[in-house]
Amino acid sequence: MGLSTHVLDTMHGTPAAGMGVALFATEGGHTRCLKRLVLNADGRHPDGLLLDHTEFKRGHYRLVFAVAAYFKARGVALPEPNFLDEVVLDFGVADPAQHYHVPLLVSPWSYSTYRGS
Repeated sequence: MGLSTHVLDTMHGTPAAGMGVALFATEGGHTRCLKRLVLNADGRHPDGLLLDHTEFKRGHYRLVFAVAAYFKARGVALPEPNFLDEVVLDFGVADPAQHYHVPLLVSPWSYSTYRGS
């Protein structure tokens, strides 16, 4: 079915519009960048799915969210070094026939994620 993400900024109570995200495939210690994108006003990929059913394969993936850059762009004063710079989520896909939704709830000081629907 595909892979999607959605990022919510819990500090401001808004979608994380403008946050940079990179998607990688990982295998045997090697990573391959599949795409880089900037989240839209709703905190989602402007084109919808990150990977559709034709591209989505069984295996390991990594999403990298540019958290510090996003909050700095919003004018948040962050310490140096930042507590969170990038949030890296490694996850596995056992059944690419299912939809995998990987949301991120984030502030400059914390984050949480889960497999959504």
